[in-house]
Formats: sequence, C-alpha cells, structure tokens
Amino acid sequence: MITIADAISAINPNAIFSTRDNEVTWLDGTTPISDEDIQEKKLELENQEEINKQAKADLKASAKAKLIAGEPLTEEEADTIVL
Repeated sequence: MITIADAISAINPNAIFSTRDNEVTWLDGTTPISDEDIQEKKLELENQEEINKQAKADLKASAKAKLIAGEPLTEEEADTIVL
C-alpha cells in the first residue's frame, strides 16, 4: 500500500515532514507540496505497483508454461522460481 509519506518522498526525497491522520506537517523549512500533487503522485505510484504485480504474475505464468513444455527459461523467468 502506497502512503502519503511514500508519495512525498518520491516527489522530494529530501523533504522533512511528519504525518498523522493524513495531515502533513512540514519541518525544517521544507517547501510544502500541494495536496493535489501528493495525491497525483500517490495514484501514479499505486498504478505502477499494480503494473509491477501483473508483470511478475505474467512472468511466473510464462516460466510455468515453459517448464511444462520443457522449454528453456530466461534468467528472469528462472528468478521467479522459489526453491
């Protein structure tokens, strides 16, 4: 799950802040980031997370199909196998 803190850190890795109950407190002179920009980045990160999950599932399915068919795996496919 992507948090507000994750989004802020993705926008500004040097930001110093605290969060509580979805309220952001900017510390040590950190320039505030708008709520809209934070929510936009949060959505972007959530979408990328879903894309990554689907890509991993697709890679595992490909590896399984190749194993069943007796075909060689790519290194990336082989990495999905847990021994």
